[in-house]
Parts: sequence; structure tokens; C-alpha cells
Amino acid sequence: MNDLMIIERQLANVTVLNLAGNIKIGINNVRLRVTFRILIKERKNYILLNLAEVSQIDSSGLGELIAGYVSVKKNGGELKLLHVNTLVRELMILTKLLTVFEIFEDENEAILSFQRSFENFGMKQSQIITAELDKSLIKTLKP
Repeated sequence: MNDLMIIERQLANVTVLNLAGNIKIGINNVRLRVTFRILIKERKNYILLNLAEVSQIDSSGLGELIAGYVSVKKNGGELKLLHVNTLVRELMILTKLLTVFEIFEDENEAILSFQRSFENFGMKQSQIITAELDKSLIKTLKP
């Protein structure tokens, strides 16, 4: 699989982007860049990138992740990573980017980690996250 496929889903206030394919120089990077811009324009500033099915990423792809991270932060949001595979993780270690991104192996934990940001903007506990997690499991944060 060479093309980058991006599937967007919403879990309460968090936009989850399931990425599959390569994040490399060319049209794939453009797709990711445009997706970030659209989400920011729509004020969907809490983004979780699921990299489970990303097979390759090059320096240009890392650049897009960094640019997305900076743009989201600049607009008051957060960008976090989920299911970073061994090759991508090793590249992030070499480039010291592992210290920049919050990385999770469990989607539920990743979604709940956004709670601090929501609370900082004065959202009520009941508004923070009441989402369908792991298909039919519903978790509600308790005060």
C-alpha cells in the first residue's frame, strides 16, 4: 500500500485519524497537510493520529507531523500519536521527536489523556468525554 488513506472519526471532542499507507514526500504529505488545515479550520484541535497501519515514513513525513503538531498547538489544541510501529518509533528516537509527541498504545488512555486540556478550557466533567470506546464500551469520566 503506497497511498496514504485517512479515515476520520470523532470520539466526543477528540478527532481520531486512522492513517494507513506511507507518509512520504509527495501527494501523501499533501493529504496529511490538507487534513490538518481542514480540522483546524473546523476547530477540531484535539487530534489523535492512529499510526497502526502506517508502513513507512520519511523525513518529509516527519516534517508534516511536526508542522501539524505546531499548527494544532498554535490554535490551542493537542496532537498525540497512537500505535507507533517499531520502524517509525526508531526514526523518532533518532530524530529526538519521541520527546515531542505524547505516544500511546491504548486508544482509551489516549482519549482520556485529553481530559486535562478540556478542563483547562472550563468544560464540565460530563462534557469532557462520554464516548464509544472499543466499539460498544462506553466510559464516562467521574468527578
